[in-house]
Amino acid sequence: MPRTLPPPPLLSTTATIVSIPASLFILLSSPLFLHRHAQPCHAYNVFIYGGCSQEKYQPDPNSPFVFNLNTLLASVVSSSSQALYNSFVIDNGTASVSPDSAVYGLYQCRGDFKVPDCTSCIQSAVSQIGLVCPYSYGAAVQLEGCYVRFEHLNFIGQLDTSVRFRRCSKSMENNIEFFKRRDDVLADLQAGNRFRVSSSGSVEGFAQCVGDLTPADCSTCLSELEGQLKAQCGAAAAADLYLAQCYCRYWASGYYDFSDDSSSNNNKEDRVGKAVAIIVGSVAGLAVLVIALSVCRKATA
Repeated sequence: MPRTLPPPPLLSTTATIVSIPASLFILLSSPLFLHRHAQPCHAYNVFIYGGCSQEKYQPDPNSPFVFNLNTLLASVVSSSSQALYNSFVIDNGTASVSPDSAVYGLYQCRGDFKVPDCTSCIQSAVSQIGLVCPYSYGAAVQLEGCYVRFEHLNFIGQLDTSVRFRRCSKSMENNIEFFKRRDDVLADLQAGNRFRVSSSGSVEGFAQCVGDLTPADCSTCLSELEGQLKAQCGAAAAADLYLAQCYCRYWASGYYDFSDDSSSNNNKEDRVGKAVAIIVGSVAGLAVLVIALSVCRKATA
């Protein structure tokens, strides 16, 4: 039976960019983010990755697109006080006058969240998305506990299994028991629909599909996820992997350990303190955006 899983400890992380043509990505670095990380925050509000379309709109408050985008983001926050997932199409009758004015969007919180935590996370994501992707026709922000995305072209329900983010820990090579337990967990997670938690021996994990996927497409995404995890993280004792519409995390030994293992080739690009984000949009071409993530400390009394 699925069960509630507490979030693993926070990690101190910096960023690494995968080498791709410069025309496909934008690197954003701003003191604003360094200041944000210095503030107390909840574990589920930790930034994972973000992506922005290279198409920009004019910041005219009277434009139909800006009006519809503001309406969508307000709807996302409002809906998160009632449900962990929802999707939206906002055009307010303007699409016939201005074809680019319609906005499509969705949000999702982790499946074991309570609604108040979902709302808090979504509020944080919405407050960041305009800072991460100013004046972009398409944007996505993934925090530890929630995800928000919008575009001016319809992406909802369209299966996309491209890699967005990966992080791999030290290697557990030659540990036959670990491999068996890990494979048991990954196989069990594939049997789920939406959010599922699993454990086998000392290995634990969870996986989730974005709510716009059909059960069949969710299964396809999770199957691709398992293959990518093994291919990209090899014998890692712990791993995160986010595809465009599903993600998985597993870890061994009862804790989430990203200790460095310089002897493993797999970890030369995924050592402790490094995160890799690859953002390629469905139509508009989402840009790569990687932001340095420093320690996020909890509020103190």
